[in-house]
Amino acid sequence: MLEELRREVCAANLLLPKLGLVNFTWGNVSGIDREKNLFVIKPSGVEYEKLTPENMVVVNLRGETVEGTLRPSSDTLTHMVLYNEFPSLGGIVHVHSPWATAFAQAGVDLEPLGTTHADTFYRAVPVTAPLTEAEIQTAYEENTGKAIVRTFRERKIDPDAVPAVLARQHGPFAWGKSPAKAVEVAKTLELVAEMNYHTLQLTRADVRLPQFLLDKHYFRKHGANAYYGQQNRG
Repeated sequence: MLEELRREVCAANLLLPKLGLVNFTWGNVSGIDREKNLFVIKPSGVEYEKLTPENMVVVNLRGETVEGTLRPSSDTLTHMVLYNEFPSLGGIVHVHSPWATAFAQAGVDLEPLGTTHADTFYRAVPVTAPLTEAEIQTAYEENTGKAIVRTFRERKIDPDAVPAVLARQHGPFAWGKSPAKAVEVAKTLELVAEMNYHTLQLTRADVRLPQFLLDKHYFRKHGANAYYGQQNRG
């Protein structure tokens, strides 16, 4: 079942250690088939060098395993909530990459300080509110997803324009149209977090991008008249 998607998700998971986004088994990638309402995700706690398309786990949008002999990632229910609430998502990544995780632990939004940020994120990447003790004890992973959704709705953030979030006291989640694209966003997020950290060590001035420069860089890649890359050439 979903052999091609299994291959895509496995390949995307294998990119995580290659890109320096994970240590040990601290991360996972999933990808969804919207026609079948099923998603494929990394098995829990399995070393990356042991991953194969065959040991990826197929899960439905209720969080139930449909196919696979291994337990799915412990973050499966967070992925489930995001797929249910954000229908444009095709792939999701969760990692504990150190720079982005530092911002999540500090409870600091990742503000647009430079054009590297603006090429992918149209506004600040937000930090969620911390979960309550009751939320952690009852349905921790599901409530993590709900906190992400609540943050985007309360702050009126478009998840397509800001394809990442910092889960407070936890770490980053990123997403895209495909598992591979979600990994690209996660790596971009990590690089931006590192750049922001160093920028904020060098100055206490307000160095946020002016809106016109943010608009220029974001829309030249993502707007109706985007001209970055080769996609519009004959």
